[in-house]
Amino acid sequence: MADGGIHAGGIVPDAANARVLRDALGRFATGVTLVTIQGPDGPMGFTANSFSSLSLDPALVLWSPAKASQRYPFFAAATHYAIHILGQHQADLPTRFSRGGPGFDDLDWQPNAEGVPTLPGALARFDCAQHATHDGGDHLIIVGQVLRLTLEEGEPLVFAKGRFGRFDG
Repeated sequence: MADGGIHAGGIVPDAANARVLRDALGRFATGVTLVTIQGPDGPMGFTANSFSSLSLDPALVLWSPAKASQRYPFFAAATHYAIHILGQHQADLPTRFSRGGPGFDDLDWQPNAEGVPTLPGALARFDCAQHATHDGGDHLIIVGQVLRLTLEEGEPLVFAKGRFGRFDG
């Protein structure tokens, strides 16, 4: 065994050791995003760290909601959505939009040109039209064409090893 109990020869990921796979993936620090849509009963949000740039020309980004989420059907079907890259000052938002959280209750938001709810203060926001979707196992890969973006100054909110934090550089 290597330091920390990780086998030097490698571990084959499967259902029996899914926790080890999650722990390994957690070693990759990511930014934190909040994806918003206008749902059938009002604004909806989805915290995601599965965001990535895909193409500059055309401007495409992607994110991947879990199929097991109760909100999954609404986000999978949304033709327009906004991806907010969260700053450290927005550390309360990820849990606000987790299961059982208050979501948009008592939040200041504005609709964009497509009627999608947007929140002020994000370090960047990408207003997107759904471009394509692809099966990704227990997630759906949603590719969005960026219609517009906004930029703000600030420090990013970071997620690693199951915790939210900051980058000390």
